Amino acid sequence: MQSAHYLWPLFTPRSIAVVGASERPGALGRFVFENVLRAEFHGTVYPVNPKYKSVLGFTAYRNLDDLPETPDLLIVTTPAHTVADVLHDAGARGTRAAVVLSAGFGEIGNEGKQRAQQVTEEIRKYGMRMLGPNCLGILRPSIGLNATFANVGAKPGALALVAQSGAVCTAILDWAATTEIGFSSVISLGGALDLDFGELLDYLVEDPETRSILLYVEGVRDAKRFMSALRSAARVKPVVVLKAGRNAGGASAVTSHTGALAGSDEVWDAALARAGAVRVQSSLQLFAAARLLADPRIARSLKGERLAIITNGGGPGVVAADEAGAAGLKLATLEAATLKALDEVLPTHWSHGNPVDLIGDATAERFTDALRIVLADQQVDAVLAMYCPQAITSADDAARAVIPLARETLEAGGKPVFTAWLGGASIIGARRLFEEAGVPNFLTPENAVDAFAYLAHFRRHQQMLLQASSAAETMSFHELAQAIGKAKRIRDAVLAQQRTLLTEIEAKQLLEAFEVPVSVGRLAGSADEAASLAAEIGFPVVLKLVSPDITHKSDAGGVRLNLINERQVRVEYAEMLRAAQDAAPTARIQGINVQPMLKFDHARELLIGISRDVTFGPVIAFGAGGVSVEQVRDTALSLPPLNLALAADMVKRTHISRILKAYRNVPAVDAQALQQLLVRVATIAAVLPWVRELDLNPVLAHPKGIAVVDARVVIDATSPVTDTRYQHMSIFPYPVELERVLRLKDGTPVHMRAIRPDDVVREREFVAGLSDTSRYYRFMQPMHALSDDMLARFTQLDYDREMALIALTPDDAHIVGVARYYPNVDGSSVEFAIAIGDTWQGKGLGAQLLQNLIACARDAGYARMEGTVLRGNRAMLTLASHLGFSTLVPPKDGHDVVRVELKLSS
Repeated sequence: MQSAHYLWPLFTPRSIAVVGASERPGALGRFVFENVLRAEFHGTVYPVNPKYKSVLGFTAYRNLDDLPETPDLLIVTTPAHTVADVLHDAGARGTRAAVVLSAGFGEIGNEGKQRAQQVTEEIRKYGMRMLGPNCLGILRPSIGLNATFANVGAKPGALALVAQSGAVCTAILDWAATTEIGFSSVISLGGALDLDFGELLDYLVEDPETRSILLYVEGVRDAKRFMSALRSAARVKPVVVLKAGRNAGGASAVTSHTGALAGSDEVWDAALARAGAVRVQSSLQLFAAARLLADPRIARSLKGERLAIITNGGGPGVVAADEAGAAGLKLATLEAATLKALDEVLPTHWSHGNPVDLIGDATAERFTDALRIVLADQQVDAVLAMYCPQAITSADDAARAVIPLARETLEAGGKPVFTAWLGGASIIGARRLFEEAGVPNFLTPENAVDAFAYLAHFRRHQQMLLQASSAAETMSFHELAQAIGKAKRIRDAVLAQQRTLLTEIEAKQLLEAFEVPVSVGRLAGSADEAASLAAEIGFPVVLKLVSPDITHKSDAGGVRLNLINERQVRVEYAEMLRAAQDAAPTARIQGINVQPMLKFDHARELLIGISRDVTFGPVIAFGAGGVSVEQVRDTALSLPPLNLALAADMVKRTHISRILKAYRNVPAVDAQALQQLLVRVATIAAVLPWVRELDLNPVLAHPKGIAVVDARVVIDATSPVTDTRYQHMSIFPYPVELERVLRLKDGTPVHMRAIRPDDVVREREFVAGLSDTSRYYRFMQPMHALSDDMLARFTQLDYDREMALIALTPDDAHIVGVARYYPNVDGSSVEFAIAIGDTWQGKGLGAQLLQNLIACARDAGYARMEGTVLRGNRAMLTLASHLGFSTLVPPKDGHDVVRVELKLSS
């Protein structure tokens, strides 16, 4: 049982003080104080300014010490050089939350950075949490809080907006004022000296007023924290992200504006997809996405990606179809029964396909009939209804024809219907009708199709979010330990020579350790030795230059292919050395690698690699290979770890994937071997934090398997040799190492492992199967079943911050016990909970699960484990005492709960 969230003074203050409140026209303090008054804050407001006795009719106070009470929230509008002193006074008074709107900190050079440091010291000294500086402020419409200098307020609603740009906030607020969309919160981060995306997302996940989240992101300082919070939020609430800095110029502007370094734009795409969020590319698209996400029933309603279009204008229908094709979406193929039903209600010259052209004289009844028929088609997943102004049917009447069916399917959790009523003055009334009915409506066919694309991306990314991947999906613990040991020996030998670039032979030996299909070859120091090795290996062979100073051998004439006899080997050996000396006179030549010439029927050249992104760490790349890889740029990216499903998704996202399948008389490549190679490369990225770059190019994929032809590896001497907490990665792997068999007191074996997203049905059945008493002991309130949101939170974890260990029957069919912890707000302790199936109690299962859970929390670096136990739960209190927990709140008459605590660190 946790106390109120530590950010409650920011989001639900009972009193606020506006420092710098003013009556001077044009002053920041006046804009902000007027907004506070105009919003009719549901609490007490105190203007603080020694220059005034009253501000806009409110008694003014000279300083914070003069206030009659300690304000929950401090709003600072005074110049930058005064802010640290203001925060000092507020902290000493006991205020624990502040919003600093003042500019002049980290964004203006050394002087500003010094001020930022002073501010940081003050808030840390008093345990204050701060939004800003240099931010627009915060709105919380449900309590009448508008602590901003925006020129427009916000309606109460279920959409939360968190943005690093105040200008973006004001633009969205201005747009929203013309719609029925309201906000639970609008939060401008500004310089984010303290509060950033991570903690704010954690709050919004738990916020009952928030159902959907919009983010405007320029850069993040802590990618691991950001990804953890974003993945947690996206599991239960739709999240859409507008990421700025899409090109080098934009990224440079972002750096100067926020002091945060923007990562590669393609990597951001990959990261947001793995987080389950939807990315948009412009503020206009953000608005379109907001229309859908304002009602999460729409976001969760899409079961597929087949779109049907209904229109009374052929041209707009074609435009919508073209836009769908450009976005990679599918137009639904209507069933024969649907076409027959449409024939009966539409003119004979209708389009007889998708888009469904109702013809320009379409009546309101025709709109209703067509929509009802198309919605019933099993090949249709969503419908776009469009209207072009005409004399037969008014825009309002056409809207009224569509709205009842659209609302009916929405309320039933059916197929989403969204609309595009084209035109200007004549469709204003219709748009108002759609807004009032909660039916998504858009100005153009392109906007509407974009909206459908967001839903499709959301669905795909949610499926990716459900993938629980370990660091080594296709290797046993023993195999992994051996591979890491071999790799470490290679690393040590290379660093001993003060090198970071591995030779091809070393790179392939590293790959071979991880069971990657590769031909290592043998090193020759002379032409005669090369000829002898070639004869031993068997012709044809390949010669490759070995030099720590030449990265791309082909560019220096350092590769000779398909040599068929010893004489040819000797000649090409000499020619290769001459070419290398001409291309790089100072390069050190260590010899020539002699390898068999790999030839496979119907092989395709691919690239697989690892790179290190400045924001998100290791990134896996897959795409078309060969010498022209930079020019072709057909590459998909993903963050490790990977499993086979995620690897298959990577392949699918490239253009070359089309020719990996069978076509004409060319058989398909071995897809499983390709996916396994991607997973092995992701394993290297996860367990070898010192591998900075890895290029496998070309990789030959063919119908009977896969082979790595060439490899290049760069290592980082400053990175740790191993990292069991995966600090170099943005996504913490599924902890497969926790899987083991537990023996109960009666000898019964049960399987223990961390919970996974695919345990959702088992978890639901487990809780439902508990007795009323056991459920009450676990949740401390009457509860018969878990909600969908609770199930998502219980089964989709960030294993770096939280853990849930489950015990399963020997056949893995049913959960019989769960022990879990989640972090407390102090970041150094965790709250635990445990539940054991009624028929499995008294067998020692609870003790074993809790002991393993304690070990997990200790390994994660937590200092304390705490728990709340009902006084009547004697068995749990006895177990806690046996395992070393102390009592924080002893049981007394009138107290129903007992707090227990275990110190995890010495």
